[in-house]
Amino acid sequence: MARASIDSVGDGDGDDEALVGRVFQLVREDGTAVDEAALADVPRDLARRLFEGMVRIRVTDARMMALQRQGRSGFYGEAMGQEAAVVGSAAASEPQDWIVPALREAGVGLFRGMTLDSYLAQIFGNAADPSKGRQLPCHPCDRAHHYVVMSSCVSTQIPHAVGIAMAMKIAGDRGKVCFGFMGDGGTSEPDFHVALEFAGTSQAPCVLICQNNQWAISTPGHVQTAAASIALKGVGYGIEAIRADGNDVLAVYHAVKYAADKARRGDGPSFVELVTYRVSAHSSSDDPSRYRDESVTEIWRGTRDPIRRLETYLIGRGWLAAGERDAMAQALEAEVRDAIARQEATPPPALETLIDDVYEQPTWLLREQLAGLVAAPRARAPHQH
Repeated sequence: MARASIDSVGDGDGDDEALVGRVFQLVREDGTAVDEAALADVPRDLARRLFEGMVRIRVTDARMMALQRQGRSGFYGEAMGQEAAVVGSAAASEPQDWIVPALREAGVGLFRGMTLDSYLAQIFGNAADPSKGRQLPCHPCDRAHHYVVMSSCVSTQIPHAVGIAMAMKIAGDRGKVCFGFMGDGGTSEPDFHVALEFAGTSQAPCVLICQNNQWAISTPGHVQTAAASIALKGVGYGIEAIRADGNDVLAVYHAVKYAADKARRGDGPSFVELVTYRVSAHSSSDDPSRYRDESVTEIWRGTRDPIRRLETYLIGRGWLAAGERDAMAQALEAEVRDAIARQEATPPPALETLIDDVYEQPTWLLREQLAGLVAAPRARAPHQH
């Protein structure tokens, strides 16, 4: 793939002010190319994989939000409108890399090979759930594909990502990268600054990615930081910072791949701000109409939609037929429904697993407590008949 010129926001060399407003972009909102030369060598298969990955996230999210509203699952946080940031980042990773996600990166795991059944099992907390029903929904993990379970405590995952990268460097694992994700609100937490300090001073092979969707739950970006951009926050720690259009999946892929290749060479970390917008609620527990102007949201939902943008570009190149998106969405919907049926029919974790993983061998006290719990009468759940 041909390389477009990627402007760093800054690396401490004095050019920060001139670059702060720049946002790297390859495809405009109307689906036309900004830089034909940079896109000339984009492989057709990669472009279609990116498109299918984004459609898969949207279809899955829509179905799971519907299930939550029906009372069939307890909680959900979707990535609607942010699919390009998720999939573009995932495509820039390689199998040996590690992923440390925040709330909206489940699509990274799915793109890298995490099965839909495993993801849904975690949401339902059933016997097939790798975490044995112990986590809030939307906390999947996939050891086989190096996808670490996320933490609900905002930004606590960023030091973990940097720590994994530091361990890679100490072990001499050249060519491996750790990708650490966060939201814009997460950059105002102390853990963010601790992590960037260690990343910069250790030159750890990590790519730290902020999905700046402009809302930290109900707090808008201009209230929660005085920085001229999120990307600038990396500059003070001596970390190369990049600001890209998070709704342009090809720009996301290009920018994150640039940062990942740099880390693989041993040239240190990067901080990537992906400018996007949270068009849906923060989670199934939120009502954004209470705190923001939804007419702005409709602009991002419509003309700035990342899937529509890539669809227009692919049709223009002859790589996607008109109406093919609908057929693709229907096929993916069938896959999701089949997986839901399988996972809803899977029983809950066995009660005996409650004391697993606490100690290598359960203590006598845990065994005694479990025996008492097993013997205790249990009431039927209200929704069961």
